[in-house]
Amino acid sequence: MQFVDKARIVVKAGNGGDGHASFHREKYVQMGGPDGGDGGRGGDLVFFADPHMSTLLDFKFQRFYRAENGEPGKPELSTGKNGKPLVIRVPVGTIVRDVESGAILADMSEGNKERIILRGGRGGKGNAKFATPTHQAPRFSQPGIKTAEYEVELELKSIADVGLVGLPSVGKSTILSVLTAAKPKIAAYHFTTLSPNLGVASRHNRSFVLADIPGLIEGAAEGAGLGHDFLRHIERTRMLVHVVDISGSEMRDPVEDFQKINDELSKFSPLLAEIPQLVAANKTDLPESDENLARFKEAYPNVEVFPVSAATAQGFEALLDRVVQVLDTLPPVLRYEETDLAESTGYESGFHIERGDDGVFDVSGGEIEKLLDSTNPDDELSMRRFQQLLIKNGIISALREMGAKDGDSIRLGEWEFDFLD
Repeated sequence: MQFVDKARIVVKAGNGGDGHASFHREKYVQMGGPDGGDGGRGGDLVFFADPHMSTLLDFKFQRFYRAENGEPGKPELSTGKNGKPLVIRVPVGTIVRDVESGAILADMSEGNKERIILRGGRGGKGNAKFATPTHQAPRFSQPGIKTAEYEVELELKSIADVGLVGLPSVGKSTILSVLTAAKPKIAAYHFTTLSPNLGVASRHNRSFVLADIPGLIEGAAEGAGLGHDFLRHIERTRMLVHVVDISGSEMRDPVEDFQKINDELSKFSPLLAEIPQLVAANKTDLPESDENLARFKEAYPNVEVFPVSAATAQGFEALLDRVVQVLDTLPPVLRYEETDLAESTGYESGFHIERGDDGVFDVSGGEIEKLLDSTNPDDELSMRRFQQLLIKNGIISALREMGAKDGDSIRLGEWEFDFLD
């Protein structure tokens, strides 16, 4: 299965259902009152951390995710059904980020966690809600609240206590298989591991999650090899076990290799350079390992080095003991602060006035669309409410400041009327 750890999708909560305008009809009842019901609420948009998922591959084939709209209201004061919520399943460790603002909307760092990103729009009121003692037969209703679409970026960051880092073919995957029940693909060529492998290691009745982080070579911070794709998976780890081929079997110098990888971590993020490290000097069963190990300890006297051999499963007891000791002193796995999106009405805020060459004042914008959608031009009460909202929202004052006088033509959408001051 292809490993994908980044994707962009468009999400939207359900629109609220429109309110209904109707009147009670019954035999022998000539003038029944208004009985239009309210619209149902739109469905919420929810993210769910699925422990059984390990990739964002599905989101490469589907880009748009929209929750169900609320149903319109019905006669006899019947409220429309609420829209069903849309649950989007993502792997544990996924970050949901708003593309426009960059804000983190959800950190799905725990299995089975649910997070509502967008709330469904409220349903509109039926005409029964607008009846008053002086106007008992309103012929208009309120539209449901429309919700806005958002583009979000999904980014998978592995959840692990300990990350195994190092150049290709130093034995990270073999070490993971020795210490845990994980069965990563292992072969004698570079980039065998194309996705982070996770396993659970145990020592003295203590368990912790171990991750094999692939793709690091010189230039990884600039995107060389698989660097950009997988450096992000180190950000959540509490500590690192830096694996070096102490035998130099790949015709490389382990002293230089250690410095190269640490340089790449610092370039990608200064925070990565601050993560505690232990060194697993692997392949001690091969010739020249003793000489290289002595040189390594001399070059890095302040680094804790543990000679191990993944091939013979030797030397790991001391390493595991020290890992558990260090973990006891460290804070929990990094969690990101979540931001709530402001509930959107689906209408842009504000309005705009322009005077055309024909002298007509054109008023446009989200405030105008909202007013027009909720006004019945054939209903006296609705039109009176429309006029009051023009004043309340500052539209009349703005027209007056633009130079509108009695008798000037004002155009709002498809409506046109004379200005009366």
